[in-house]
Amino acid sequence: MRKILIVGAGQSGLQLALGLQSRGYEITLMSNRTADEIRSGRVMSTQCMFHTALQHERELQLGFWESQAPRIEGLGVSVAAPDSTRAVDWVGTLDGYAQSVDQRVKMAGWMETFAQRGGQLVIHGAAVSDLDFFSRTYDLVLVSAGKGELVSMFGRDASRSPYDAPQRALAVAYVHGLGPRPEHPEYDAVRCNLVPGVGELFVMPTLTTSGRADILFWEGIPGGPLDVFQGIKDPAEHLSLTLELMERFTPWEYARATKVELTDANGTLSGRYAPTVRNPVGRLPGGGLVLGVADVVVANDPITGQGSNSASKCAASYLDSIVSHGDRPFDEAWMRSAFDRYWDTARHVTKWTNAMLGVPPEHVLNLIGAAGQLKPVADRFANGFNDPADFENFFYEPEKTNAFLKEAADAA
Repeated sequence: MRKILIVGAGQSGLQLALGLQSRGYEITLMSNRTADEIRSGRVMSTQCMFHTALQHERELQLGFWESQAPRIEGLGVSVAAPDSTRAVDWVGTLDGYAQSVDQRVKMAGWMETFAQRGGQLVIHGAAVSDLDFFSRTYDLVLVSAGKGELVSMFGRDASRSPYDAPQRALAVAYVHGLGPRPEHPEYDAVRCNLVPGVGELFVMPTLTTSGRADILFWEGIPGGPLDVFQGIKDPAEHLSLTLELMERFTPWEYARATKVELTDANGTLSGRYAPTVRNPVGRLPGGGLVLGVADVVVANDPITGQGSNSASKCAASYLDSIVSHGDRPFDEAWMRSAFDRYWDTARHVTKWTNAMLGVPPEHVLNLIGAAGQLKPVADRFANGFNDPADFENFFYEPEKTNAFLKEAADAA
């Protein structure tokens, strides 16, 4: 039986651990926190998982909260005009519903499941020196802890990383009491509110430790009017500031948020990081090699909502690569081929996310505007969040965008 060590118990590390465990591998999982510490700790992320990522969980029978989490059936875009009205407002229908489960709920539950199924769970913050020792006793070591000392083993790939500084300041609040979006009170949708030159507000329904909730997520251009959350430790002050900015820049969203309250004292989060693609293979001081997983090696800005989706897709890709490799050694050539297989999917996410961080060109503005009049355009844009590869066909090049819009208009 092959022995594999996975360091980091997030979406990708746990999904991969449980998947390999179900295939008969001997898995050790290292986490710097217990399940109870995760469940009672601070929110870790925003997350909206679209159909393909949810399918990866279903295939491993890990969708424990599917009947409880809100079904997200649409994805809408609003663009603020200079007077804070809406210049654009539409919602596209998703082919398969999306869902969001607070990672405190999911990671704690999956970690307990892993231990109950006989996996070896080690609660210990791993250092490079630890991995140096472990690499000699395991057939494969995977690093899926996206922060701290371990990430420094994986060098930045400058050719795939156009930004060397954070492109957004991030601020998250989990709330109860948000009213329905009046344009579609009968179903849930992720709402993307774009404020040109300022940033973005994302609103998404979720399942948290206390039941149904909503996430209010500001992404502010650094140095701009939304970049005001640094140093704020008081959760109530964080929420108050979130709502003040909503009233100023997205009054249509503020109108349904007048009665919200935080889900819990740990329901806020703020920070920033530079989007980065890294070399997938880390070399240990003793000569051993480790393979980076998910956002250790491909960390995109959350502006396109792809983090948990990419983590799930990475875990599924690596699972297939490991199982299909049989009993052969997990050498550097295999590690690079496993990453390349994942990158074939991830590159589309990175390209699209980096494009969305910049000032949109005229043809993209035309596309977003046309989606308000042409439902097929809105639907295709919305479903690109599930399959970002499709943006190659109608998003980046003016000629393809114009051809798609003409086809949609002719069919209308």
